[in-house]
Amino acid sequence: MATTPIQVFATPAALGSHVASLVLARIAATARDGRPFLLGCPTGRTPGPVLDALSRQLAAAPRDLSHVVLVMMDEYLVPGARGLDYAPSSEPWSCHHYARAEIAGRLNASLREAQKLRAESIWFPDPADPAAYDARIRDAGGIDLFLLASGASDGHVAFNPPGSPRESRTRIIPLSEETRRDNLLTFPTFGALERVPHHGVSVGIATIIEAREALMLAWGPGKRLTVSRMRAAARYEPDWPATLIHECARGEILVDAEAGAA
Repeated sequence: MATTPIQVFATPAALGSHVASLVLARIAATARDGRPFLLGCPTGRTPGPVLDALSRQLAAAPRDLSHVVLVMMDEYLVPGARGLDYAPSSEPWSCHHYARAEIAGRLNASLREAQKLRAESIWFPDPADPAAYDARIRDAGGIDLFLLASGASDGHVAFNPPGSPRESRTRIIPLSEETRRDNLLTFPTFGALERVPHHGVSVGIATIIEAREALMLAWGPGKRLTVSRMRAAARYEPDWPATLIHECARGEILVDAEAGAA
């Protein structure tokens, strides 16, 4: 039985408003301390309600995001001149595109230039040297808050598939068919499963667990299985990576009523 706190919200919008308020409060606290705020971010459908709420709250009351660093979880890889390399950032399904358009673009829309999230403060792991990502995070003081999402069909987090060791770090990962099918649902612009890349570079389980705080978000009926698996666990279970939330020093599971239904 899970010991990690679980909050159930009536709707995805209510969940998003709660998380957005929490994120902005944490950002403001680090600004007062005069240090950067490292925010670990997923892409895809799950953070949508949070980004909606952040956009609204920033439009109503602009805040300074100039000290925020987005620590992106992963990116698709495709064959390139140096072997596996980033997917083209022009592709709407690429994580670079998502970070630029759906996160930075939306959050910066209501801010003055001096308040905006900086382009150079959006970090991605480098497939040429994945291990350097963990060192970069550590040298910057560690991740303050990691927003997490779980794959509906196999519990993957970032691109970490079932079987990922707890001690795993940032690395290149072959993507399972389950993960690729989930990603096709997330980004219908792929068009077909064969267009979904077969590899990605991703933070590891240990990279995530070391964050000061982590929030696992799940909404919609398609996430009932992963919420059930997290509820049934008390520690990390490699066959369902989302259970890593139980290993976080300060972790919480936040779901809407549909995802939390028995």
